[in-house]
Amino acid sequence: MRQRSITLGAHVSAAGGVQNAPGNARAIGAGAFALFTRNQRRWHSPGYTTETIALFRQALSDQGFAPESVLPHAGYLINLGSPDEEVREKSIRGLADELERTIQLGLGLLNFHPGTSKGQMDEAATCRRIADGIDQVLQAVEDTRRAPARLVLENTAGQGSNMGATFSQLAQIIEASAFPERLAVCVDTCHAFAAGFDIRNAAGWDALMADLEQTLGLERLAGLHLNDSLGALGSKKDRHQPIGEGEIGLEGFRAIMQDQRLDGLPLILETPDPDGWAREIELLLEMARN
Repeated sequence: MRQRSITLGAHVSAAGGVQNAPGNARAIGAGAFALFTRNQRRWHSPGYTTETIALFRQALSDQGFAPESVLPHAGYLINLGSPDEEVREKSIRGLADELERTIQLGLGLLNFHPGTSKGQMDEAATCRRIADGIDQVLQAVEDTRRAPARLVLENTAGQGSNMGATFSQLAQIIEASAFPERLAVCVDTCHAFAAGFDIRNAAGWDALMADLEQTLGLERLAGLHLNDSLGALGSKKDRHQPIGEGEIGLEGFRAIMQDQRLDGLPLILETPDPDGWAREIELLLEMARN
């Protein structure tokens, strides 16, 4: 049996500066982590200083994290599908700024929520609008590395008219982009369950992965957000719960952790109790071993 390579962690605080995030992750026994590259609830934040960038890169190295194990998360205000032109322009500029920050930190992934037209456009038109916004972001940000940073579209719970509740919607966005090679996806387990994927056991998880493989290709998968769900199956409610304390339950997460197709990907907790992350990491690692 081959040696597993499991990179598991949580979305940790970057309070006081992004350079503090690697230490915060190591303190809970993480092998991967997520962070916000700037204040997630504001349109504008001061840019990084040269010192901040150097301190983050040094902390990443000192704490033993590979850049591939970090999955930054873009701010919540960003909506590339917005029917409000001012909001959409702010979203494009904001996501471009966050992608530039990601590159400055030496990282290769930036996770974001696709967006919504708030019901003012149909699904196909909304997906094209989001793809056009993505293209504007990628055109605005120069990345000369051999492996340019990728934008990672996160699946959604299906609330309202948000795009991304199905892999088909994510595929429509990617196919409409001029830069499909720069796009990947992240699967949030709570969102998937709330959208109707019954992942409470191994058969259900395998069905989700089969859908992903057929619709997008497993090579598109760049990471997971591991969250139990307060809402019931198909509830369309984005309400995270600690692992094993929600409707998905321990059997579902055991199936996920034993799936070797996820090895090497950042697996990120976004559960609501930071004080429980170390315990949840231990629990999930134990599931992977047994």
